[in-house]
Amino acid sequence: MENQFDVIVIGSGMGSLTTACLLAHAGKRVGVLEQNYLPGGCTSSYWRKGFIFESGATTLVGLDEGMPLRHLLDTLEIELSPIHLELPMQVHLKNGKTIHRYQNLEEWIVEAERVFGKKNQRPFWEFCLKISQFVWQTSLRQTAFPPARFSDLIYSAKNVTASQLKNAVYSFYSMEWLLKKYDLLENTDFVEFVDEQLLITAQNHHREVNVLFGATALCYTNYGNYYMPGGLINLVNPLIAYLEEKGSKVILREGAQSIDYQNNQYFIKAKNTNYQADYLVSGIPINNTLQIYQNGYSKNYDKKLLHSEVLNSAFQMGIAFREESPERFEAIHHQIHLEKPLAEVGSASIFLSLNHPQDATRSDEEGHMVASVSTHLPHPEKNTQIDKVKVEAHILEVLQEKGFLKKEDVVYKHSSTQKSWQKWTGREFGFVGGYPQLMRIKPWQMIEARLDGKKAYQCGDTTYPGQGIPGTVLSGIIAFEKMKKDWRL
Repeated sequence: MENQFDVIVIGSGMGSLTTACLLAHAGKRVGVLEQNYLPGGCTSSYWRKGFIFESGATTLVGLDEGMPLRHLLDTLEIELSPIHLELPMQVHLKNGKTIHRYQNLEEWIVEAERVFGKKNQRPFWEFCLKISQFVWQTSLRQTAFPPARFSDLIYSAKNVTASQLKNAVYSFYSMEWLLKKYDLLENTDFVEFVDEQLLITAQNHHREVNVLFGATALCYTNYGNYYMPGGLINLVNPLIAYLEEKGSKVILREGAQSIDYQNNQYFIKAKNTNYQADYLVSGIPINNTLQIYQNGYSKNYDKKLLHSEVLNSAFQMGIAFREESPERFEAIHHQIHLEKPLAEVGSASIFLSLNHPQDATRSDEEGHMVASVSTHLPHPEKNTQIDKVKVEAHILEVLQEKGFLKKEDVVYKHSSTQKSWQKWTGREFGFVGGYPQLMRIKPWQMIEARLDGKKAYQCGDTTYPGQGIPGTVLSGIIAFEKMKKDWRL
């Protein structure tokens, strides 16, 4: 039957596509239901007025050996042609100094000492990189994590190492503890830098992010950072092609509306058609999943749900501007710390991503560049009345002051708020970036892959381990591995 599959996957974000592709690789016929007209969710790109803009994520990390995305691509034998970024990012501080976030640790430490002083920068960053390397080395060895069954504990115990036992203790300590340990807590400029950097990948500040996640978040520029020509949709498209080659199907404009489990089968009512499958994987946020599967999921999830007051949406602005010398930019990714809070939003920094100078596909005309600017929008259920004109004006003023563009060279601009994100992604409150790190929630207390104790599973940025392309891909790998162990797929 056309609407009957071995597995139905809800959503087509990177977590969903990871699980779907691994299931297809294992011989399963998978149906992926996506409510939008484009696949990829928050990792996608779209055309507007002659320019290609990113829909969310702009940085590509995770292609290093031993990282989840590398594992996925190697398993599927998919080859990408990304551009390696020699300088992953620049950070522009309020005091006028610009920091070069070099990939090489030694270069980065010298730079950090130049800007923040030599006191304890070296031991701090050497420790952080060591912890981040441990996290990535462990991530694909402990795919039963977080453990929810006795069999998970047995599997984890068989794969445990002395290093894992030694470093697990750092999940009990916050980044505030680490800053204090290295006597850096009174270095105000450095703490502000750390906080704004943590927001990018951990969605929270130093008091609430544990050392395991915090060190990993701070060191993502010390791994390979890449740019996908044509936008991140070209990371998504090879996965879609793989699914179709394996006889699976991605169905766009087909949002799931309800999930029912009867007689060992899942029945999914979608916008246009009803679907049936032996297994179910939800890659949409757990908040949305429980709304459409109200009577079948494990009730343990009710107390694990996070709500708007601790979540973030985003204000995002797409800009196309005339630029005859794109090579003048040393980096394409920039975090700009603001001298005064952003109008209407109140955030302390904005993140700017430019198209790579070697990529001429993002504009229909020569001599133009495309920029994406984003910042956090807290408590999205409450912050629905944003004057976009004021925010856009403030952003353009900052970009002009920093020398990125001239206002008169802007040929097109548009912006998105919480309402736009909710419409684009379907995510409750329009929240993005996943669940933030919170000290009260330890890694083993995070939401795991099994949804109902039967044959439904969960992946994406609201499940362990959380945010970013590396994190969501890992969540998809874990969901597949738990399905494989549970049902001998």
